[in-house]
Amino acid sequence: RMFHDDELEESEKFYVGQPRVLLLIYALYNTLVARSEMVCYFVIILNHMISASMITLVLPILIFLWAMLSVPRPSKRFWMTAIVYTEVAIVIKYFFQFGFFPWNKHVDYTKDKPYHPPNIIGIEKKEGYVHYDLVQLLALFFHRSILKCHGLWDEDEKGDSSSNKGDTDDELSLTGGRRGSSASLKSVNLAASVESIHVHFPEQQTAIRRKSSSSISQLSHRSSFSSHRSKREQILDTFKNINHTTLSLYFLQCKLCVIKSHCGLCCFRTLQVYVPIRQFFYNLIHPDYSAVTDVYVLMFLADTVDFIIIVFGFWAFGKHSAAADITSSLSEDQVPEAFLVMVLIQFGTMVVDRALYLKKTVMGKVIFQVILVFGIHFWMFFILPGVTERKFSQNTVAQLWYFVKCVYFGLSAYQIRCGYPTRVLGNFLTKSYNYVNLFLFQGFRLVPFLTELRAVMDWVWTDTTLSLSSWICVEDIYAHIFILKCWRESEKRYPQPRGQKKKKVVKYGMGGMIIVLLICIVWFPLLFMSLIKSVAGITNKPLDVSITITLGGYQPIFTMSAQQNQLKSLDPNEFSEFLKSYSGNTAALQFLEGYAREDITRADLEGNSNSLWTISPPSRQKMIEGLRDFKADFTLVISWSIQRTLEEVYPYYIKAPSDSLAKPIKQLLKDCQWENITVSLVKNTSEEWWVLNQLGKRYKTDKKSLELFIFSDKVSPPSLGFLAGYGIMGLYASVVLVIGKFVREFFSGISHSIMFEELPNVDRILKLCTDIFLVRETGELELEEDLYAKLIFLYRSPETMIKWTREK
Repeated sequence: RMFHDDELEESEKFYVGQPRVLLLIYALYNTLVARSEMVCYFVIILNHMISASMITLVLPILIFLWAMLSVPRPSKRFWMTAIVYTEVAIVIKYFFQFGFFPWNKHVDYTKDKPYHPPNIIGIEKKEGYVHYDLVQLLALFFHRSILKCHGLWDEDEKGDSSSNKGDTDDELSLTGGRRGSSASLKSVNLAASVESIHVHFPEQQTAIRRKSSSSISQLSHRSSFSSHRSKREQILDTFKNINHTTLSLYFLQCKLCVIKSHCGLCCFRTLQVYVPIRQFFYNLIHPDYSAVTDVYVLMFLADTVDFIIIVFGFWAFGKHSAAADITSSLSEDQVPEAFLVMVLIQFGTMVVDRALYLKKTVMGKVIFQVILVFGIHFWMFFILPGVTERKFSQNTVAQLWYFVKCVYFGLSAYQIRCGYPTRVLGNFLTKSYNYVNLFLFQGFRLVPFLTELRAVMDWVWTDTTLSLSSWICVEDIYAHIFILKCWRESEKRYPQPRGQKKKKVVKYGMGGMIIVLLICIVWFPLLFMSLIKSVAGITNKPLDVSITITLGGYQPIFTMSAQQNQLKSLDPNEFSEFLKSYSGNTAALQFLEGYAREDITRADLEGNSNSLWTISPPSRQKMIEGLRDFKADFTLVISWSIQRTLEEVYPYYIKAPSDSLAKPIKQLLKDCQWENITVSLVKNTSEEWWVLNQLGKRYKTDKKSLELFIFSDKVSPPSLGFLAGYGIMGLYASVVLVIGKFVREFFSGISHSIMFEELPNVDRILKLCTDIFLVRETGELELEEDLYAKLIFLYRSPETMIKWTREK
């Protein structure tokens, strides 16, 4: 073999023979070395998430607006800036840990205040103030060692020296080839315009530069027109030299202004900062080399994750909603302001990002990146702590949201650095024809308004001659053909021989699953309502039991309530004896099956009324006459509006449901007859009150009192209360009937769509749709109209459709 080396072969055998744990450690270390740059980014962001101060805010912004936008990699200047800044931050934090500073004397009082100045700046006194900064410094030194090992640490200095040499040559050409001296600088007429200066451009070597295109057609175009392209490259180099000449002229003017005035020094320092930044973003927007890529899908997924975090953790973005959840707030018809603002901002950024992606404008993406980076950091670290009244480092949901947003910033920076793709063809889920893409695509289309919104946005921000209805028609045809293509590919992978019956695995697997699903949908309300309270129900014991009794519509004679110690639960022995007392009563036992021991509460009410009986003498006389007339019925009004005569009037057992008024339980009464009570009027020297006593009490006491048993129904958990509140009929109307309508559409009306569903081969139609997307991206709008007309004619002509969809 060529290049055979025994030592290398022995080394390879030795490495392969190592334990798997050691090989895993080697692999992890190699991954760490290969991605040391990302490790530094992660540690810097993590340090800022935990510290959340102005000191740690600088480096994350520099990462997203400098390091990740640098081509091909961050420069040595950035890494040196990060290292020096981290070291200075450590020294500053250490210096302000001394106790003689005024704000360090009341640390326990001010440590949780988000707007306390030392907390905002990051100079507060705390334990472990420098731990993450040291880890960050260690990661930066580790990455510097990796760059030095590969010879990439001093690479930027060589590039800078060569660029400086080019700038010097341009300056020498301006001054007639003389070296820079004070005399030569003064002899230059700086008032002359750039067009009037004669600049000699040396002959440049032509180099083939790849613009933001990745198609094979460009390669053939480049080979056929190489001579014209070389001339164009010479012109581009000429304009580039003119640009360098202009910058050199600016610097020469500033240097002479320094000699004349101190204001010139300020202008010169400003230009020293402004010009490199301007040139950095100019080179970013107009790159010489562009390796186009498409990470919009990953950015969309990151935004979707952030959207989900906002929905399920919106309480972290509000002030007084720490114990709330979105279901309870929506069930009360209340939309929290913090939730609404965060959702609208998140949704708005997703729409703008889609527009920039369709327009393929790198400049717009750069501006959007700058605005979003500064806006998000200002909102999360300066506005949100004041809204929530807690520090960002104590808000776990906000930290998670910010971390996912940092992932989005990194992907956006990578998209800017590489450039947008030239062509955007179809949905990202339609790149492969398998079951995974099929079900994901169909799930994507089931999301309400998502398909429609995407189609309208694509039509607005894409150059086309089609109307909106025609655009939607093409999108619908393409989606339908893609679904058919996936089914046809699955039939090719898993063919079914002719004349053979379907396998039992398929029939019982697919058919059985559908049967179980349909049965569950039909019986879902009954199962849900029966299990939600029996299995997951929460005992809802009464807190207060009050009784008010009125005789014949006169002034209430008895008012009493039982609370706290007067409300007692039954112990196991009492509960068992209670059940034994109804051993022969089938109706009572059937009722008691739905209640456990903890659902029953015994209320002991005092027999003496807690209020004096105040009645006028005429009303009192009328009441006495009514009570003496035994032939007439005298009504007794109880607080739950049940009217009975004085005998068999007391409801011993009360059922307290969760959604209505308390009701008496007739199944537990003997012969469905209520209990008897005695009513007597006690009169003092000048006061009088009523005394009531129950005759047939289960737990007899010597004193005159009333005894009442309350059976409390279980209530559903708060998280499912919004669904259980509809009841059985509400669930049937809102869930079962709606789902049944969709299922019925799947099983009915199939005969009307046979000519569009049963297509043996859809490759030609799929290629026609793809061609429409392709000519639209290339700007051939007339050809787009012709192909669309061809597609419409194909669906209008069944005979042509049959010819196009035959097997090859």
